[in-house]
Amino acid sequence: MGSPSARRVLGASLIGTAVEFYDFYIYATAAALVFGPLFFPASDPGVQQLLAFASLAVAFIARPVGAVAFGHFGDRIGRKSTLVASLLIMGGSTMAIAFLPTYQMIGWVAPALLCLLRFGQGFGLGGEWGGAALLAVENAPPGWRARFGMAPQLGAPVGFIAANGLFLLLGLFLTPDQFRDWGWRIPFLASAVLVALGLWVRLKLTETPAFTASLKEAPPPQVPILELLRKHPVETIGGTFAVVACFAIFYLATAFALGYGTTTLGYARETFLGVQLIAILFMAAGIVAAAWLADMLDARRVLMGGCVATIALGFLMAPMFGGGSLWLVGGFLALALWVMGFVYGPLGGWLPGLFPARVRYTGASMAFNLGGIIGGGLTPALAQTLSERHGLAPVGLYLSAAALISLIALIPLRRDAAE
Repeated sequence: MGSPSARRVLGASLIGTAVEFYDFYIYATAAALVFGPLFFPASDPGVQQLLAFASLAVAFIARPVGAVAFGHFGDRIGRKSTLVASLLIMGGSTMAIAFLPTYQMIGWVAPALLCLLRFGQGFGLGGEWGGAALLAVENAPPGWRARFGMAPQLGAPVGFIAANGLFLLLGLFLTPDQFRDWGWRIPFLASAVLVALGLWVRLKLTETPAFTASLKEAPPPQVPILELLRKHPVETIGGTFAVVACFAIFYLATAFALGYGTTTLGYARETFLGVQLIAILFMAAGIVAAAWLADMLDARRVLMGGCVATIALGFLMAPMFGGGSLWLVGGFLALALWVMGFVYGPLGGWLPGLFPARVRYTGASMAFNLGGIIGGGLTPALAQTLSERHGLAPVGLYLSAAALISLIALIPLRRDAAE
């Protein structure tokens, strides 16, 4: 599995999604830390935080739009060029955020522009994950589907570490006023370097064997989304709800936790970011362990086991995350992200396997991104509202309910329905 071609494919899959998720996460981090007072008018800091988290949801609305657009071309002209385009759109939108004026400068135009660029981020990411997963899985040798498919999944913790690590460094070297005035813009500018790296790797790729073979068997579908909905509705709907749990865990343990931890719980920003950076390592370990088990056993059963663990996790949120000790907070975040590895890690290999190669880009992208809306789009904002009114217990129940939805969705779905 260590041939130069295999390493190049896996590297391109991992690096590209790491860049994409870095871009996505720096927005979530900035929304939790500074976007409220900078871009949204409100006398109540809680309302500003709520509006900042609501802007986070704009990208989730854009993601299925991007999934349809990039899936169309990915299933018709190929995976490589489509992945390059998604990276450019995502990176360009992210870099432009660095130059935005604030609400105090131009009024309502500032949040409107912020939401427009946030839409661009989501549109690009809508085509990213599905293409990166297909790039890895469609080059996987027999018996290695889940372990090859974990490459784009590992891009998530890598991108998160890069994003939050940079915010942590800025917090250490800049005063709060400097960070608020201009320091938050640096991570958005830095994305240009990472995008250039991702493009350099992806431009060296060739088309996947599965896509080439599908073109030899039959012409590509004229409208992939219509063929998908007509012939594979069960797989699309089931796959959509199967990914709800992983998005709910992630945005509760990252965006919501950061905002809640630095305001309601009163921890210093740098302290909390450091705790999250340690916790994200447990997510990476969980992804690797889950992918290995998925190849040895059954990806669907591993995902179902992760859902059961997530249901139990929801009941631990209030006593641990709100337990009054940084050790308990860190323990909960580490446990949550470890469990997330089991509802997220096998998806890279399992979800594309639900669809035939001719509509696989569209199918995997649509299911993943529609599930993102349900599981993650409004999760930070809803969790913020629930916690302010009723405390952390209902937030934990919300997480358990999301996992139950995914568990039910997984039950009727077959393993590797399409090769």
